[in-house]
Amino acid sequence: MTQRVGGIARSFNWLVVRLRKMVDQLLLILGPLMYNVGIFWDKTSGVCDLMRVAVLQENLAKALSIAGRAVENRPIQPVLSNILLRADDARLQVAAINMGLGLSISTWIGAKVETEGDITLPARTLTDLVNNLANERVDLTLDANTQTMNIRCGTTVSNIKGISAEEFPILPEGGGGDVAIPGKVLRDMINQTVFAAAKEDNRPILTGVYTLFEGNTLTMAAADGYRLAVRTAEIERNFAEPLELVIPARALAEVARIISDDDSEVLFSLPDDRNMVMFNIGNTDVSTNLLEGKFPDFAAIIPKNYSTATVMYTTDLLRACKRAEIFARDSSDSAKLFVQPASGPGEPGAVRIVGQSAERGDNEGLLDASVEGEGVDISFNIKYLIEVLNVIPDERVVFESSGATNPGVIRPENRDDFIHVIMPMSTGR
Repeated sequence: MTQRVGGIARSFNWLVVRLRKMVDQLLLILGPLMYNVGIFWDKTSGVCDLMRVAVLQENLAKALSIAGRAVENRPIQPVLSNILLRADDARLQVAAINMGLGLSISTWIGAKVETEGDITLPARTLTDLVNNLANERVDLTLDANTQTMNIRCGTTVSNIKGISAEEFPILPEGGGGDVAIPGKVLRDMINQTVFAAAKEDNRPILTGVYTLFEGNTLTMAAADGYRLAVRTAEIERNFAEPLELVIPARALAEVARIISDDDSEVLFSLPDDRNMVMFNIGNTDVSTNLLEGKFPDFAAIIPKNYSTATVMYTTDLLRACKRAEIFARDSSDSAKLFVQPASGPGEPGAVRIVGQSAERGDNEGLLDASVEGEGVDISFNIKYLIEVLNVIPDERVVFESSGATNPGVIRPENRDDFIHVIMPMSTGR
């Protein structure tokens, strides 16, 4: 009996060895084919991988912070709350898309790719996890059977369930002629206009920034019915025919946020169908749908003449406005500017800024100023003044006015490439 059992055991062991050899031979034959189609079988773990890649935690965290800005908060489809990860040719693509805004952001980072593949993972879960990993190598392994991503970093092991990348919308691709714009110039132009765009979509066209390529000049303008910001700059490419676009302010704000001091230029492209635009910033692409409709004739809003021109130090004026804003919050953010011409030869003029509240109290600031023309008392939304002063880096600014009921103009001294028009508030508000 013992000999029979021993014989059966030896036969079973022989059969197992033979089966293992057959599997190994089969893998040797099919291995290259499986690799070419993106499938790799891990014999040690029993996991069928669609993707194997290693990246640095710092790079992955940065990529997630960039692409994550496009993730929808309340998407109709679950996959739209996910971030796409795609390993391809020693790179890892990290991308998100917002169908409601027509906005997509895609960025690439260097990676050690053992097996190419793709998956979408919940944006918040993935971002929170990666942000709390050690600043070391991160290994990503996808289980094809369960669409689960295994994430290893140091002694930490996590598993995140995902959704197939096949359900993720197709990302836009660039097309048409590229226009090279200096990175810092474009960033400044965006920052000096987007804040004036409308936040509500009662008039959707005003939630965008009017963008005009004409000759070798780029003009950007934004308005919300109470203020207008216009910025111009020269570019290298000369447009024989004017090109007018209205780009969502939200998308442009993301472009400005991504541009760094190291980005010498940004490539702007307009696909042939002309219903969207794309910005290439180093390893990052931002695409957005264009707004339809006609932008108001903003040139007609800009005052042609003024009766008072006042020059002040930008920093001093900004601080005075911030102090007044503390007390103006209870009065619809209305603060008053009293422009006072010089009292005599050699004497400086002055600007008095007053913010007051029946409940909080009041604040008054007095600034030295160079005043040309007559005095004027005028009320403004103090938050609007603060926002425009925040984006003027120049040492001094000029305030121009033609009366208490007419729009005022703020611009940097000795520059004509940026102008801001602001409507006054009635004293009864």
